[in-house]
Amino acid sequence: MGLTDYLVIGLFIFIALIILVPVLLFIYLYIKDDNQQQHSILRNFPVLGKVRYFTEHIGPELRQYLFDGDNEGKPFSRKEYQDVVKAGKYKERLIGFGSLKDFEAEGFYIRNTLFPKLTDEMKVDNAEKIKTRVYKIDGEGLFTRKEHNEEKLADPYYLQDDDAVVLGEHTCRYPFRVKGQVGQSAMSYGALGEKAIQAMSKGLGLAGGTWMNSGEGGLSEHHLAGNPDIMMQIGPDLFGVRKPNGEFSWEEFKKKSEMPQVKAFEIKLAQGAKTRGGHVEGEKVTEEIAQIRLVEVGKTINSPNRFYEFSDVASMFDWIEELRSVGGKPVGIKIVVGDMAALENMISYMKESGKGPDFITVDGGEGGTGATYQELADTVGLPINSALPVVDEMLRQYGIRDRVKLIASGKLITPDKIAIALAMGADLVNIARGMMISVGCIMAQVCHSNTCPAGVATTDKKLQDGLVVDEKMYRVANYIISLREGLYNLAAAAGIDSPTQFERKHIVHKDELGRVSPVEDLIIAARRTQLQKES
Repeated sequence: MGLTDYLVIGLFIFIALIILVPVLLFIYLYIKDDNQQQHSILRNFPVLGKVRYFTEHIGPELRQYLFDGDNEGKPFSRKEYQDVVKAGKYKERLIGFGSLKDFEAEGFYIRNTLFPKLTDEMKVDNAEKIKTRVYKIDGEGLFTRKEHNEEKLADPYYLQDDDAVVLGEHTCRYPFRVKGQVGQSAMSYGALGEKAIQAMSKGLGLAGGTWMNSGEGGLSEHHLAGNPDIMMQIGPDLFGVRKPNGEFSWEEFKKKSEMPQVKAFEIKLAQGAKTRGGHVEGEKVTEEIAQIRLVEVGKTINSPNRFYEFSDVASMFDWIEELRSVGGKPVGIKIVVGDMAALENMISYMKESGKGPDFITVDGGEGGTGATYQELADTVGLPINSALPVVDEMLRQYGIRDRVKLIASGKLITPDKIAIALAMGADLVNIARGMMISVGCIMAQVCHSNTCPAGVATTDKKLQDGLVVDEKMYRVANYIISLREGLYNLAAAAGIDSPTQFERKHIVHKDELGRVSPVEDLIIAARRTQLQKES
């Protein structure tokens, strides 16, 4: 046979394989689907039924990138996500043509004044510039974007010294003075990988005037990488401040309190999306994690959903007093508002006893977490815009609002949302998921699976390779600075010279019919209704 004959035979075999292989594969899948007993769709429609499961699997991605509108999508819309990315990557918040907000929906609005404050009238400390890096777009096509990274000196937008927020000013040997109103909410090492924690630490340290909450998983060297101010959280399982048998260790607590980076302690009673104890599989409890948390290597951890150290308000306050005495630093509590009677009982005891926390972190029910149960995340705890004014008003009515600072958290990722929270009673604001987005989170919603594709909520070394700490740290710094700058813009529009002066009178609520109500009236009316029901 000649070369031509071989070519013809080879072509024939190739064509036969192209036809035969798919046919055999189809027959195999058909028989397999028809005989399996798990999925009724596949038994009734073998092979074809797989299309349903395929589209169901990629549905979230299709909606996120193709079908959801800019203001749709949960937990954050495409617009909210892009607002964070632009602030972090480009240090930019400018938009063109008009807002994408749905102005027909109900919501809160900031009252602007006829004569806003001029820039040189604002009480802002921009004396010391921050050396950061931002991206500049050189050109953008349909499939490509050309941009470069360049150094930039940025105004920090610190509060002036007389406006600084002080935790434990009259109760502690070492009060915590903060020159910015925005910090990082609790995120543990283990829930997030070391690279994400390091990037946040270095970014927050660069931005200054802020803080980093360690999360309940203990204080790691990754949290300390950028030398930021640390708020160490203590959860019911006492990670980082416990004995081998699980009891609280005053020795370990004293060690942490003597660290200069640790500025305050937060006792976690509850979290917006996770009002329960945490769970960590034994395979994730590495030698490093065990050393940080002071637990056994390889042993599964199921944390209790409340502390053994106290069982009521009186014993909790006694414990707080002892922590403050031993550590010399502010001690606060993190709560989720639900039981109004229990909340008022605590505030009443604060008034009677003269004891209590230096700050209360109010976490809204819409808050996030690395992992929780659906029923807890969806229905337990009031959202922040309902919970925060309740706590603020109760403290005022009992005459002790000046004794305690309020920190708000719950999807407060842009300056306008933060300003509304400040006006509703917050002194400071915590942000977690906004920080995650600034270091690369794409909202894949697989934080609980250790398979985060952006290398943020995972300890997988291979996945973390995509996260470059020395690049993402600047995005965190830019994000914080942009939030503070935005707060000053809103304060000027409201006619006040510092965002620390936001009050209820500076915001109103518009319902779906266009009716406008002062927030002060809504809060007082709600409180009056509650008292009438109780009486």
